[in-house]
Amino acid sequence: MTAEKLAPIAVLTSGGDAPGMNPTVRAIVGVASALGAPILGVRRGYQGLIEGDVAELTPRDVDGWSRRGGSSLGSSRCAAFRTEQGRLAALMQLERWQVGGLIVIGGNGSLTGAKLLGELAASRGVALSVVGIPASIDNDLACTSLSIGVDTALNTIVDACDRILDTASSHARTFIVEVMGRDCGYLAMTAAVATGADGVLFPEARQHEDEMIDSLERIIQHAYDPVGGKHRVLVVKSEGVPIDSSRIKERLDERLRAGNLPVETRVSVLGHVVRGGAPSATDRLIGGRLGHAAVRAVERGMNGVMCGWHVLQLPGQPEMLGQHFDLDPYVSFWPLDVVLRETERILNGTSEVTQWRVRLLREAAPFLSA
Repeated sequence: MTAEKLAPIAVLTSGGDAPGMNPTVRAIVGVASALGAPILGVRRGYQGLIEGDVAELTPRDVDGWSRRGGSSLGSSRCAAFRTEQGRLAALMQLERWQVGGLIVIGGNGSLTGAKLLGELAASRGVALSVVGIPASIDNDLACTSLSIGVDTALNTIVDACDRILDTASSHARTFIVEVMGRDCGYLAMTAAVATGADGVLFPEARQHEDEMIDSLERIIQHAYDPVGGKHRVLVVKSEGVPIDSSRIKERLDERLRAGNLPVETRVSVLGHVVRGGAPSATDRLIGGRLGHAAVRAVERGMNGVMCGWHVLQLPGQPEMLGQHFDLDPYVSFWPLDVVLRETERILNGTSEVTQWRVRLLREAAPFLSA
């Protein structure tokens, strides 16, 4: 595929929406248009791809998208795409539109679909360049230091916790604030540091329930000690911790009553509030640069790769595919199979990245696990 005559490029957003998806699409449309390639926006992710729900996008169509949260193209979970028959239907649509490149913006499941579709195209002799862009507020993808949406989500959590602390301080209460994160505690860990929280619960700690309650009791006793005079506590909990927040409150209240410590506890579950809102400047800029790199990767015929942002290279990690410094020195390219394999290691705790995150938290903020 050459710059003189680029085939149409399709772009879709898939899986959970993330702030920054829209600025990424806007950048893709702008760069592709400048190169003379038509851009087809696929609505509703892989479901829309199977059904042929597409529309050509021009720079005018995406004007103003940088300010919008969520995904203007729409997203969905698509059970049909998990089957080879579903992927074949999607590939046939791409062939019908004479698409030469597909850019997939999404998380673990979305990039798995991109890998499988690229392999299917190659096995059938279809010339298709499939490029992934990481978008997940959980920051649970390997081979990228940040995924699109993480910075906005973190800022949303910090703002919410700051507001909750006003009430906690006024009424001398303890608040357990649950944030999104599923199997990855990155948001909880970083939000705890950024908000000046007193404690943090995250799945990578691998704490048993009794250990967790013991830690929280110590934190509260220390905070409400007459000498300390703090009289309010904030604990950030990741939803990935396999103990419900209401149960933690119930057991903690029992302990506090038994210890004659008259402290009121409250639980606030931020839920999908964390996922919404206008993207931050950081997410807009990262999305734009990854979008630019993805289009240029398609132009160069790269296939089955993900664009990673400012990758932290630790010992024991796989080597990147390449860095194309003429495109962007902060963007590197990784084979999708490597990305998915290393992502699994991040989620099961064996990745050097996961271990580094936990170690740094405990060294830099030991009071959080006191």
